[in-house]
Amino acid sequence: MEHFKLQILNTLTRRDYQPMAPSQLARYMGVEKADMERFSAAVQDLRKNGQVVIDSRKALTLPAMTGRVVGTFRANPRGFGFIVPIDNNAHGDLFIAAEDVGSAMNGDTVAAQVIRRGKRDGQWRYGGKIIQVIERGSERFVGTLRRQNQMWFIQPEGKGYFRSIIIDDFAPDRAAENDKVVVEITRYPQDDLPARGAIVRTLGKSGRYDTEISSIMERFGLPFDFDQECRRQARRAIEQFDPERAGNRADLSDEVIITIDPSDAKDFDDAIGLKKNRDGTWRLGVHIADVSEFIPMNSPLDQEARQRGNSVYLPGKAIPMLPESLSNGICSLQPGQKRFVKSVYLTYDPEGKVLSAEFDNSVICSAARLTYEEADKILRGKARGFAGEVVALLKDMETLARAIQARREKAGMLHLDLPETELVYDAAGQVIDAHPADDSYPHMIIEMFMVEANEAAAGVLNRFAVPFMRRIHPAPDAVSAKNLGRFVKLFGMKVPRVLDRRAMQDLLAAVKGTPMAYAINTYVLRSLQKAEYSPLNIGHYALASAQYSHFTSPIRRYSDLLVHRLIDCYVKGTLNKIGLEEALPELELREIGRHLTWTEQQAEAAENELKTVLILQMLSKRIGAELDAVVCGLTNFGVFVQSIKFGIEGLIEPGDLGLDEWKYDQQAQAVVGKWSGHSVHLGQPMKVRIVSINLPARQLFVAPAEPLVKSRPGAGRSRGIKTKKNARRNRR
Repeated sequence: MEHFKLQILNTLTRRDYQPMAPSQLARYMGVEKADMERFSAAVQDLRKNGQVVIDSRKALTLPAMTGRVVGTFRANPRGFGFIVPIDNNAHGDLFIAAEDVGSAMNGDTVAAQVIRRGKRDGQWRYGGKIIQVIERGSERFVGTLRRQNQMWFIQPEGKGYFRSIIIDDFAPDRAAENDKVVVEITRYPQDDLPARGAIVRTLGKSGRYDTEISSIMERFGLPFDFDQECRRQARRAIEQFDPERAGNRADLSDEVIITIDPSDAKDFDDAIGLKKNRDGTWRLGVHIADVSEFIPMNSPLDQEARQRGNSVYLPGKAIPMLPESLSNGICSLQPGQKRFVKSVYLTYDPEGKVLSAEFDNSVICSAARLTYEEADKILRGKARGFAGEVVALLKDMETLARAIQARREKAGMLHLDLPETELVYDAAGQVIDAHPADDSYPHMIIEMFMVEANEAAAGVLNRFAVPFMRRIHPAPDAVSAKNLGRFVKLFGMKVPRVLDRRAMQDLLAAVKGTPMAYAINTYVLRSLQKAEYSPLNIGHYALASAQYSHFTSPIRRYSDLLVHRLIDCYVKGTLNKIGLEEALPELELREIGRHLTWTEQQAEAAENELKTVLILQMLSKRIGAELDAVVCGLTNFGVFVQSIKFGIEGLIEPGDLGLDEWKYDQQAQAVVGKWSGHSVHLGQPMKVRIVSINLPARQLFVAPAEPLVKSRPGAGRSRGIKTKKNARRNRR
């Protein structure tokens, strides 16, 4: 039911939603007959909670905007802003005029009085006046120290608009101009008066790699270090670890088991072994670092790991979920070292179909640590210098992985062809170039084996009446699928009326290797919902998996550690025990899941922002240079394009498109010139030149390398009239 509630709210908040009866909405959303009872229950629950209403036409809508709205304030450089309501309503975001902003800053949670601004097209227009700042989005800001006349100030960094903050306590012995500093607000802005603040920390000279790292960590609240209790617990674990005293663990230290990881990896949390049986079946062993052995439930390190949620991998720096003495030490499956693991054994037939799954606690000794590049060389026949048993194992791994991949793709697994960009750094940590990241087949081998192990863990836990942390990926809502179909038709392609997983697979296969591949793969990605952590049992859409959890990376993901504890109970035969401590209540798991999803998103945002900063620093020295890009967003205030090489977005302002009046046509999914009729559509390739860069706001401004319209609107028509008159005069 929770899944349907989310889908209903997502549909009702879309701009193109037209109120309809619940039965019509069910058809619109593609609800199956077997699910109608749950859909109806979801509608009733939403009505009971006041999240949706039935209007006079018996149509389902969001509630009308009330006299008071609470939400997040988003500021605009022109002084006005919008409130994004916490509770959905039928009118969407609330406009706040510049004179009604008060002391609110971008990102604050505020309350506003709703004011009717009159009617347009028969519907009420609303505005608001902020009457209360409920919670500040931040009390600390990071920015580069500047001086104007005798006044010192910073321009806060990050996406979204922030006014400058005046520095009250500047002292030359603490900071200097162009230093990046952390400022704490002492007085919030009021009307035309800017905010004022005090420097609480100096990070270093702006533009330096270490300074930018510290800036991102400060802005995203990333943890700097572990407290004394955590370090003490880690030391005790190291002192007590004796791989020769493995207890009831199966001893696999003589078996050929290997790891394959990126060249710069230090925390090796998965290893692979594989044997072919006499009857032609395969027995795959996926061995995962047994972090639960060293992190007891509710211990200081467990609480810290839960709070961190995951490791964060910034360019050139890792912020681990666990102390490095554990994550890079006794938990890491280093070659030649005995390590404790959770083992899952999967038996396959020659076609890659799973015949059985077994779990055990084991001790292994990795025979080799390969990088993806080394594994690829071996598979391409360049095996000199590698042990024969390792080469043979790797070739068998490829054979089985291809069979698994074929089976999963037949079942509907989606694989997007969106090559990643790998940045090239100099010795000082500055970005100097970029190239496509390695995507050789060993990446797919490990991905397939990890997916299979994750699915097996969820499958075995699902047989017991115990809630556990799942990795869920909801199916795309019907509206997103329809919009994807409309988008594809812009490229002259036909798609089925129902764009299911099979149709998406056919679409991706049809565009593979064509100029439109990047645009369509990107749009498919955006049409899909994001995966998240939750105990809800709704499966993983993109992987075509009915049961899925994360089990294979407990060194860097807390969700996996939760699953490991339950797998340990399964191995020891206590999973059906009443009052099992490791089985957390579903409500608590939901809260943890929301937190883990948030920390994952924060980690991704921090990584992306640091990459953006480093790339923009490089591009700021290349003003006027050209970039190959593709149109990725359309608005009335400009066109967004994405650099294919560097992966960052740039904005083309309407005036830079060409000599015309440009408007966004939502139906055509294009920005169209009023006079010329020239259009810019999503997915369109475009060569652009760099115009300017606003580093604090993380903005890249570009323009088409050649204007799309080169003559003034109407000029051609005037010349045409004169030409016709001249022609008539000549005929006379």
